[in-house]
Amino acid sequence: MSDATVDAGQKPTADLANPFSSVPIEITISVGKARPLIRDLLKLGKDAVLPLDRRVDDAVELYVGDRLIARGELEELEGEQAGQLAVRLTEVANLQDGLG
Repeated sequence: MSDATVDAGQKPTADLANPFSSVPIEITISVGKARPLIRDLLKLGKDAVLPLDRRVDDAVELYVGDRLIARGELEELEGEQAGQLAVRLTEVANLQDGLG
């Protein structure tokens, strides 16, 4: 017998139906890649600038492990969380089929 109680005719919520739904998961946000030559990488020091392959307004990619799950835009939170980065999702993968 399940611990979840559901009114007749209603489907259980995801939290009640799946015991894994409350397990935290780490999402990596990729803002770009750099491909310096090793000799240039060895010269990097404090205040060095490493150009990325993307522009400031380009979409970022969200990964769980090596699986692309969404794309979005970086933004800054306001109010009490002012200055904290966040991602506004613009495209979300069908987790069964992946992001097309």
